[in-house]
Amino acid sequence: MSSGVRTEPLPGDPPVSIPGGPYSVIVLLRGYSVPQGAGGAQRADGSVTLVLPTAWKPWGARGEDPAVPDTQAALEQAGSGPVLVDTGGPWARDALLAALAAHGVAPDSVTLVVGTHGHSDHVGSLGLFPRAALLVSHDFCLPGGLYLAHGLSETRPLRLGPGLEVWATPGHAGRGDVSVAVAGTALGTVVVAGDVFEREHDGNTWWQLSEDPVAQERSRQRVLAAADVVVPGHGGPFRVLKEPVADSVY
Repeated sequence: MSSGVRTEPLPGDPPVSIPGGPYSVIVLLRGYSVPQGAGGAQRADGSVTLVLPTAWKPWGARGEDPAVPDTQAALEQAGSGPVLVDTGGPWARDALLAALAAHGVAPDSVTLVVGTHGHSDHVGSLGLFPRAALLVSHDFCLPGGLYLAHGLSETRPLRLGPGLEVWATPGHAGRGDVSVAVAGTALGTVVVAGDVFEREHDGNTWWQLSEDPVAQERSRQRVLAAADVVVPGHGGPFRVLKEPVADSVY
């Protein structure tokens, strides 16, 4: 019997809430990808996830952005309120706004939007959040377009708060992909992984869509080693169970 992992779906339809402290994770919209016809077309949209500080109050006022921030202060300020990981495509605008409102979050209350990568089905509604800081792939900017250097790499995550980090997880869209890791939830560490995983049991199909399969395989193994729950780009969240199994799922 070899050592590996197995996975199982996290039950429930979106929104799927995972309480925690100091952050809770809410999968607002479940991504999907469905073949259309015989020519390789896909009808798709990306998952959208909300990371909420437990101290934040619904419809609460946002804090003031630092006037002349250093990068770490700006990152921590951005992580102090509601953090949205991906926005879905522009066609999901109304569903996204309704899902946020159901949790007491107005677009102007969002302090940070993380785009795991630059594809339109993951960052197609960035324009709904003009007051938020943006971290899209490896670009970090404050409202108004002030870009800050940060040094994110596979060996150097960005810290947004206690147990809340952005990881460099390259592969799917090239070298700039990122994931968000949230420790301390009721289910352990949740990693919102964008398209590092298309879905649970995506087998080798992700290779066909990957710009750098070698780097993506490295990112997948890193996520599986750290995560108790993974939110993939185009499917429901799933648990990662680390125990001896006959054959590793991945």
